[in-house]
Amino acid sequence: MQMRVLVVDDDCDIVSALQKRLTWMGHEVLTAEDGEQALKLAIEDQPDLMLLDIELPGLSGLDVLKRLTERRSNVPPHVIPEVVVITAFGTIDRAVEAIRLGACDFLTKPFEPDHLSAVIEKARAQMALTRQIGLLQEEVLGRYEHVIGQSPRMIELLDTARRAAGASATVLLLGETGTGKEVMARALHRWSPRASKPFVVVNCAALPESLLENELFGHEKGAYTGAVKREPGKIESAEGGTVFLDEIGDMPAGLQTRLLRLLQDQEFYRVGGTQPIRTNVRFIAATNRDLKEAIQVGMFREDLFYRLNVISFTLPPLRKRPRTSLHWWNTSSESMVRGWPIVHSRSVLMRLS
Repeated sequence: MQMRVLVVDDDCDIVSALQKRLTWMGHEVLTAEDGEQALKLAIEDQPDLMLLDIELPGLSGLDVLKRLTERRSNVPPHVIPEVVVITAFGTIDRAVEAIRLGACDFLTKPFEPDHLSAVIEKARAQMALTRQIGLLQEEVLGRYEHVIGQSPRMIELLDTARRAAGASATVLLLGETGTGKEVMARALHRWSPRASKPFVVVNCAALPESLLENELFGHEKGAYTGAVKREPGKIESAEGGTVFLDEIGDMPAGLQTRLLRLLQDQEFYRVGGTQPIRTNVRFIAATNRDLKEAIQVGMFREDLFYRLNVISFTLPPLRKRPRTSLHWWNTSSESMVRGWPIVHSRSVLMRLS
């Protein structure tokens, strides 16, 4: 595959040698003599790969790398080039620093043609992987891209949800099965400052108590037969992001106590563990059960209910929504005929009001 390669070096002999070799390999080559010019070409011409010398006049190679890394979180993956740094033999420690800042590899001067080819192939593989990950992320997020409501009731609910998304307070979603609770939970995560962090789903009704405890909190090596190594749980894996506790009304009583302590103290113990683990996650819970009724019959802890019910939304069932004509949101033509307000993803269509 042909790549567009930007060579950045203030040594004209190095630039000439790399340009000839890369052209022979079938790649398009751009050149820059300093860091400012390199940044300009990286933004305007969007090369696939940058061969970046660390020692540059003015803006150093590490400074260029830092600025590219800062931009990477705000643009699609393919817009920022993969970076291979070029360093002299005596500056290996700076090459290690460049790897920490996001460079995928480094070349030491003088370098052999075969070594250059190997590094280029490694960078090509990394570039393909980065783009594949970006496409998969877009696909996953796109499934829940559109949350649409036209009725006054849904407009008010979505407006409130957008404002609530910015807080870290726990959210409780209520409503019958099929009313769109997970779609709303994912929207709350996407609208929140935690959007770049993981969104982890735990179905509290799908597993028996012991397995659900392990799923949530993880375990230490030797905690039980077959625990041959330490495994983090879903809560630990979601650090900085959101944990969606689906069917919270079916959580066993013993785990309700552990969850309550977690919500109070923001720390937990792995199964078999003795050291507390601090956590920074936002919890969104959902259920189709009447939790107040469950409290009365002793099936759900009242104190846990109030910990979860800081912000709550009730999604109405279909039978309580006005019946008009139903129309489809066409993402390819970006047009929608007036009709029911819907929550839509490319593969999901649900009427919400």
